[in-house]
Amino acid sequence: SRGLGDVYKRQIMIMAKKVAVLAVNPVNGCGLFQYLEAFFENGISYKVFAVAENKEIRTNSGIALITDDVVANLKGHEDEYDALVFACGDAVPVFQQNADKPYNITMLETIKTFGEKDKIMIGHCAAAMIFDFTGITKGKKVAVHPLAKPAIQNGEATDNSSEVDGNFYTAQDENNIRTMIEKVVATLKS
Repeated sequence: SRGLGDVYKRQIMIMAKKVAVLAVNPVNGCGLFQYLEAFFENGISYKVFAVAENKEIRTNSGIALITDDVVANLKGHEDEYDALVFACGDAVPVFQQNADKPYNITMLETIKTFGEKDKIMIGHCAAAMIFDFTGITKGKKVAVHPLAKPAIQNGEATDNSSEVDGNFYTAQDENNIRTMIEKVVATLKS
């Protein structure tokens, strides 16, 4: 027999939105785990996709992680998710070195598709810059790492620790995710 707690948890899982989490390689573990912990604790369904050729990635500090899947398998399945998280890491230098790799091309295409479908877009550090590269931030205020601020061409980069503008939830860095995570969770649970 099921207890009331099980029924309640199941109801929360049914009502909560489903999130695709993009984890670059290497990913900032501090940022990634803040999202995953908040989702887990609040019964929000998520799946982590490596922006890599395989599911094995590392954190910036070298901790090995195995994700649920790879970004190539997210493409074409955007309608199965309500939100996308871009979990930053050493994204900019690694992206620059590997911009022509199929997984990075797929990542940008997938981000653009999510944005064009007005899905909830969440990220920190260089996430707003990556979102901006795809053109989906037009007219949106975004928080971005101060070093990436000059790269924002479509949206409006602010100096705020985090920004919530429509369906965009962005934070300057992993230390500022806390300034927006309650709003992210509330939106995902609504």
